[in-house]
Amino acid sequence: MSFTTRPELSGTFGMVASTHWIASATGMSILEKGGNAYDAAVATAFVLHVVEPHLNGPLGDLVGMIWPRGDDRPTAVCGQGTAPAGATIAHYRSEGLELVPGSGLLATVIPGAFDALMLLLRDCGTMGLEDVLAPAIGYAGNGHPMLPQVASSIAGTADFFRNEWPSSAAVWLPGGAAPKAGERFANPDLASTWTRLLAETASIMERSERIEAARACFYRGFVAEAIETYLDDACVMDATGERRKGVLTAQDMAGWQASFEPAIAGTYGQWSIWKCGPWTQGPALLQALNMLEGTGIADADPRGPEFVHWVTEALKLTFADREAYYGDPDHFNIPLSTLISKDYAAQRRAQIESTASLDMRPGHIDGYQALARAAIERSSMATIAGEGPGVGEPTMAHLTSRRGDTVHFDIVDRWGNMISATPSGGWLQSSPIIPGLGMPLNSRAQMFWLAEGLPTSLAPGRRPRTTLTPSMALAPDGRRMAFGTPGGDQQDQWQLSFFLRLADHGMNMQEAIDAPLFHTGHLQASFYPRQFKRGHLLVEPAFGEEAIGALRAKGHRIEVSAPWTAGRLTAVSQDIGGIFRGAATPRLMQAYAIGR
Repeated sequence: MSFTTRPELSGTFGMVASTHWIASATGMSILEKGGNAYDAAVATAFVLHVVEPHLNGPLGDLVGMIWPRGDDRPTAVCGQGTAPAGATIAHYRSEGLELVPGSGLLATVIPGAFDALMLLLRDCGTMGLEDVLAPAIGYAGNGHPMLPQVASSIAGTADFFRNEWPSSAAVWLPGGAAPKAGERFANPDLASTWTRLLAETASIMERSERIEAARACFYRGFVAEAIETYLDDACVMDATGERRKGVLTAQDMAGWQASFEPAIAGTYGQWSIWKCGPWTQGPALLQALNMLEGTGIADADPRGPEFVHWVTEALKLTFADREAYYGDPDHFNIPLSTLISKDYAAQRRAQIESTASLDMRPGHIDGYQALARAAIERSSMATIAGEGPGVGEPTMAHLTSRRGDTVHFDIVDRWGNMISATPSGGWLQSSPIIPGLGMPLNSRAQMFWLAEGLPTSLAPGRRPRTTLTPSMALAPDGRRMAFGTPGGDQQDQWQLSFFLRLADHGMNMQEAIDAPLFHTGHLQASFYPRQFKRGHLLVEPAFGEEAIGALRAKGHRIEVSAPWTAGRLTAVSQDIGGIFRGAATPRLMQAYAIGR
């Protein structure tokens, strides 16, 4: 067995793995109190809103997968809100925009995270509203240790908050100063919001009815009213450096709900893998696995240049298809069955060469040629400079100058109920704090294009093609797994390497997480300003100079990251003997798995 940075945990009671140790401990405490995986998930998510506010919030988004005990396959959870009624291409163009800004009020869609959590609690959980909100109320009201990354995010935007977003300054700059890493930090407005939610629903004794009342408070009551009151007058600076009003209304919020839907299935050898639909980037993992199956990658050194090259070139083709063809299937005829078919993968596999491709190459699908041509044209567009916050995706802040965004958790309980979820959006850099609520709006609308006729064209009621992409898998030996990571366009890239190292090379989950990671920027970025980094390949230095040199020789435009900086993977599993396992990345030194 190879050395790992921490043990792969094992036990017979349950496992919680998340991107923050306090959230993991919170989830485990719910399991210890008799709650199931879905109770633990809701409590974990609300705590992540508090302790990682630079990466997610209650007015953000949530994409998840659940695998209840006894079900033969997972189910997807859609907590991705849609574009408001006023979010039209004509209106955004009239505001002088060529792209949807990466921050500010026009970047928001209907908030989805809260309703997704309430749907999970109502239909899959066992505990009451007060039980799952209590930890978050405690940390928001009484304080928690400020993460270095949060302190850095606040410090980097402090002057902007003071000058342009005063409601954010009131929350993130207590006493007028940016908090320091490690200091005790509280968000009393957020605690008060949840306390009021509990108070307004306290007279309802039946569990599910109280949860429904909480949904009504949020989407048709005081939360929606506070948002609309603020947006009626607010005109704030966004990532373009201009001030604009938003279009979200209370009526938009009242008309939307989270939902369950079938997961998308794929195979790799004797493994089964499930992802969310093409309104996420999830099918990209299935496409890449189909392409790599049969290439001989199983025989390649999983830390060597041939492995990195084959995976990278498959990803380039996959992400070209993502850009051309993915979108909300409720509003566009997505050719998903073709994209994830083995025959299509064979055609795409034949396009992988021994040297790095520098081209944008969507696959040929009859009837969709115009979409492919449009994607190629977008890859050559000039980069639009930004002035305000919200340039890029927050999880990547340590790898690029102005980026960050997402959190993740995986949980399995003693009964075998399992969940993998990726909450995101509503981070502190995305939008001003709604006064009195202690939370900002999201910026997921930046994933739409302001051009007609695309699967990702901005349109009212349409879901943005989100980057959020949790995973579940079934091994040939009957082991079930839940895994995922934050990281924007890198999420399925890092998950692909993780999965191949498990499936083909026999690594345990912690070994696969600890192994060196890489990703390509040779794709149309999902986040403003939507850059395409032709031929780009970021690698961790642990691959070694020889391997990195071999990749350069193949034509990859190499960026070597700082050590231990790519990926924030977590994972849990259950085998047929009832043994649970958990693992979490050491990168950024905050993710943790807990179990027994």
